[in-house]
Amino acid sequence: MKPLLIAVCATALLGAAAASAQPVPPPEQNVGSHHGNIEAAQAYTRQAWNRLSEAQRDNHDDAGGHLRRAKELLDQASAEMKAAAVYLNSGR
Repeated sequence: MKPLLIAVCATALLGAAAASAQPVPPPEQNVGSHHGNIEAAQAYTRQAWNRLSEAQRDNHDDAGGHLRRAKELLDQASAEMKAAAVYLNSGR
């Protein structure tokens, strides 16, 4: 029973590691030019995301998960910018 449990745990850990190693695309730049300031901010978010990816690659490390978390927050920020543009386009 114990060897089976060890095998199951090892398989789960390998699967989780493989899933986290999959490349994730940068935030989509999807705010139109009608909202120039939001569009520019979203472009900066994408640039920051790309630079963090370079830092991960260059350092062969995720800095204790902090770089990954920073990229997740940039994804959230980009989505909020899109939501703001949609809201403004709706006429409120």
